[in-house]
Amino acid sequence: MTNLTTKSKLLLGVQHVLAMFGATVLVPFLTGLSPSVALLSAGIGTLLFHLCTKGIVPVFLGSSFAFIGALALVLKEEGIAAIKGGVISAGFVYIFMSWMVKIFGVEKIKSFFPPVVVGPIIMVIGLRLSPVALSMAGYSNGHFDLKSLVIALIVVISMITISILEKSFFRLVPILISVILGYVVSIFLGLVDFTPIATANWIGFSQEALQDLLTLPRFSATAILAIAPIALVVFIEHIGDITTNGAVVGKDFFKNPGISRTLLGDGVATVAAGLLGGPANTTYGENTGVLAVTKVYDPAILRIAACYAILLSFIGKFGIILQTIPTPVMGGISIILFGMIASVGVRTLIEAEIDFSHSRNLLIASLIFVLGIAIDNIIIWKTVSLSGLAIAALIGVFLNKILPKDRLDNQ
Repeated sequence: MTNLTTKSKLLLGVQHVLAMFGATVLVPFLTGLSPSVALLSAGIGTLLFHLCTKGIVPVFLGSSFAFIGALALVLKEEGIAAIKGGVISAGFVYIFMSWMVKIFGVEKIKSFFPPVVVGPIIMVIGLRLSPVALSMAGYSNGHFDLKSLVIALIVVISMITISILEKSFFRLVPILISVILGYVVSIFLGLVDFTPIATANWIGFSQEALQDLLTLPRFSATAILAIAPIALVVFIEHIGDITTNGAVVGKDFFKNPGISRTLLGDGVATVAAGLLGGPANTTYGENTGVLAVTKVYDPAILRIAACYAILLSFIGKFGIILQTIPTPVMGGISIILFGMIASVGVRTLIEAEIDFSHSRNLLIASLIFVLGIAIDNIIIWKTVSLSGLAIAALIGVFLNKILPKDRLDNQ
């Protein structure tokens, strides 16, 4: 399938949009940001990534799940302007890491983030979000709202069922199918208000999305400290995604265009997302899965998908339909996805064969778990605070460097 027609490329682009769509719009739902702006950010971010990587890496960029907790907290306490400043700062952390990789080499930088640090941090990200998932599913003060629970269970069961189907197209889009099913059930239960859809324009952004786009960034120290350090964790995820993508395609993207360029692409895309008011961008494994299934690796198809995402963001009624999805539907999705985030952390530890009979590994992981989960935020100066996740990450990196391996490992 090397000589694809334009029609074939356009159809394959649609498939990549379906693969990334559910996860990309889920992040703004969970954080309170605009789904339309998130789609616009993903589309523009993907095109910028391809520009930075010489157009040879078949990758799609979408909303990063790692930032959900920080984005939701900052939006609630400081508003969209602070979100923009924080996400832009995270983009500059990516860019700084790309510069560091270019100077010192990827292995030197990775030594600060070994699996014994990264695995627990990823687990903390998922576990910190788990109460939010149950709350969205209708759980409060020891009780579930019956309608919300029914909808959330239907979504969870449908996701599980679709995910275990063999050789089915639906396995590529379990989130999308589950959201549609949950939405239909919500309509029958009277939980969907169609009034905003009827009054929305066909073309253009909603008033809320337009306000987000036009708001100028504000660089709040608290927001920057809450959001930007997470990019250091996603740095390792990025390396894994590019490695996987290269393995599927059969090319070494570490050599050409180089991991420094792919990190630069993530950084520039995330800065653009911050300027627009969208969530931080990251490379999407879902689209690498599509590459593996279709065995069509033309990067131009990913750029077509990016253009589709941009076009969808401008369809006013489409954006409003997304906003009418009831909270319990997203709660059901979140139960699975937040648990999966934590499970990715477990997988990181298992694949690295971390031995927890060694005191050194136990000490690092235990402090990351307790500090990351138990601490919400710590005020370090006036209104400037540091999240538990950032504190746990800093402690993990510090302990990994100072604890002697031989002496403690033999205890």
